[in-house]
Amino acid sequence: MVELTLPRNSKISGEGKKYEGKAGDSAEMRTVNIYRYDPDSGQNPRVDSYKIDVNGISMVLDLLIKVKSDLDPTVAFRRSCREGVCGSCAFNINGKNGLACTTGLDELGSGDINIYPLPHMPVVKDLVTDLTKFYEQHAAIQPFLQSDDVPEEEHLQSPEDREHLDGLYECILCASCSTACPSYWWNGNKKAEGQEDQEYLGPAALLQAHRWIKDSRDDKTDERLAQLDDTFKLYRCHTIMNCVQVCPKGLNPAAAISEIKRMLVERSGQKVT
Repeated sequence: MVELTLPRNSKISGEGKKYEGKAGDSAEMRTVNIYRYDPDSGQNPRVDSYKIDVNGISMVLDLLIKVKSDLDPTVAFRRSCREGVCGSCAFNINGKNGLACTTGLDELGSGDINIYPLPHMPVVKDLVTDLTKFYEQHAAIQPFLQSDDVPEEEHLQSPEDREHLDGLYECILCASCSTACPSYWWNGNKKAEGQEDQEYLGPAALLQAHRWIKDSRDDKTDERLAQLDDTFKLYRCHTIMNCVQVCPKGLNPAAAISEIKRMLVERSGQKVT
């Protein structure tokens, strides 16, 4: 039986605050429930409710901006490009991870809209999560071109070889996939006596690892595969497919992970069936 120990002051408790905006003649009022947590207060998290006019608002990010501008300037969240490129505004929206700037209100049905921070990650404040470990895992796969060949001008690549990177390079590191993965939740920061930390790298980091393994200009394929040939780093993926369902760019990290596993089998000299 799995035992889970929640961090101190992590359980939602008490009644959240309620805010109500002005309703004009053509108002379309909806309730938005937002997770609120301020570690400096020493209090447990709460969920505040905001009844606000959504007439003329199409995206969840615009809704959050209106809540902050019109009802409660203390709500904290990340945002930047508003074009589905930077990955800053990834939240859990009505139970599913995704980008607020590309999630339309028409996709959320007619009931309340519930916005929470990404699962599993430590919360800095409200909807802002600490992605330090996520970025460390990305850095661990060495996401840059490595080649002993130093050309006079540039590394050339054929159009056919370039096509092998389609579906890999488009990742924006929003962390939606990794934080939707139960294997990522359960297999992080495992410490074994006398060994280094053992942890599953997660869909995002492994997708990026595959991107560099498949790059024809990189000649460190064997070294990259050897680095991933680890019980925890790679093989804690159980093909649950949550990563595919939530990726805002329509990528398939599970397929990339399966391909890395296949390449490792071939590297070991075994027959792939």
